[in-house]
Amino acid sequence: MSPLLPRSLFGQTLLVLLAGLIVSHAAGWWIYTADREQAVRAVGGFATAQRIANLTRLVEDTPRESRLRIVAAVSDQSFRVTLSAEAPGIATTGDAEGVAEAITVFLVERLSLPSLRRPRVAASSADGPAFGPWHMMGRGPMMHGFGFAAFRDLQVAIPLADGQWLSFATALPAGGPGFSAQFLFSMGIMTIIIVAVSVWAVRRVTAPLASLATAAQRLGQDVSAPPLPETGTTETAQAARAFNDMQTRLRNLIDNRTRLLAAISHDLRTPLTLLRLRAESGASAPERDKMLSTIAEMDAMIGTTLQFARDESAGEPRRQTDLTSLLQSVVDDMKDAGMPVRMEPAEPIVQECQPDALKRAVRNLLDNAVKYGKAGTVRIAALPRTIEIDIDDEGPGIPTPELARVLEPFYRLEGSRSRETGGVGLGLAITQSILQAQGATLRLANRKEGGLRASIVLRR
Repeated sequence: MSPLLPRSLFGQTLLVLLAGLIVSHAAGWWIYTADREQAVRAVGGFATAQRIANLTRLVEDTPRESRLRIVAAVSDQSFRVTLSAEAPGIATTGDAEGVAEAITVFLVERLSLPSLRRPRVAASSADGPAFGPWHMMGRGPMMHGFGFAAFRDLQVAIPLADGQWLSFATALPAGGPGFSAQFLFSMGIMTIIIVAVSVWAVRRVTAPLASLATAAQRLGQDVSAPPLPETGTTETAQAARAFNDMQTRLRNLIDNRTRLLAAISHDLRTPLTLLRLRAESGASAPERDKMLSTIAEMDAMIGTTLQFARDESAGEPRRQTDLTSLLQSVVDDMKDAGMPVRMEPAEPIVQECQPDALKRAVRNLLDNAVKYGKAGTVRIAALPRTIEIDIDDEGPGIPTPELARVLEPFYRLEGSRSRETGGVGLGLAITQSILQAQGATLRLANRKEGGLRASIVLRR
């Protein structure tokens, strides 16, 4: 997808509507201006021909000695009228011959001229062909097929009964500019109304989908989040109902798993307690110590597994927290316990989170850094869209193919299967579960300068 195009459904739908609005406005403007040009010229041609016929009757009914005064009175720069004894030279050129013939027929019928007194008409063509037909309807004839929008200048010479010629020279009115202030204002008002209605309609249609996406994201953080309202259109209501059913089934599945593991843990710890008592009372000292160590390891494994299943961080409320101070407190506590950890100076960064759960995740990562990488260094940085917490160690790192697998439950690298380091392969899985409940992600990467970097990325 082009980076210039919106990614949201609301933005893309609105873009399609606006594109259609622009195209329809452009087509409407073209049709409006073309039709307006045609209408103005058609009406102007009819009015001009009617005016010529009326003036011809007036001049012909006037005594010969008074005609010049009438001609001078009605003549102006836009409508020139002359009276002459000889016929003027007028010739129609190009594709305006049909228009000239139509006006000739109109004048002959209106003035009831005999065939020997046929008027001469010349029309000069405008640029481009005529736009559509022109109908002139009234008590006179109806002329069809002659587009008055196709010519501008008009010259007419009509022979009078006494042999004189009455000549007219005028120009048909132009359509005027297509982008008049009134036209632009009207188009602007219509555009604002249509855009406002489109935004409201698109927002109304896409809002349930946005709510569904937000609920899906919230479900990844809290499976006990309140259900979606099953409102809106039929499709969105069905989607919300299916989503709520899925959330209910997930919550029941997790609850059943927790109860099952709790029951297994309880049932296993009873025989382990009996084994511990028998080992303490019946075996020799070297064998007793080995048996007690094995029993303790099994008990720790059961406890860690149960803790992973319960996901204790889910019930903690979220609140605004200074992450810099939170990290510094974890580092200080571990330094007081004699662990080689430190934190680089940073400005206060406030973020909504579950502070106790986040402390636990950071402490787990620092424990791993000290246990497998000799020392741990914490740094925090605020980026435009995320907050990143990096925990670096000085160890050998993790082979690249194993980086993703170490986050899986019960998976351990060969190097960690020792009595000194211990572990059941749940530390990183628990940490990742805690961070996912925060809406954060955990990334592992080997540093170029050596060691492993565990990065916590929180969305701002």
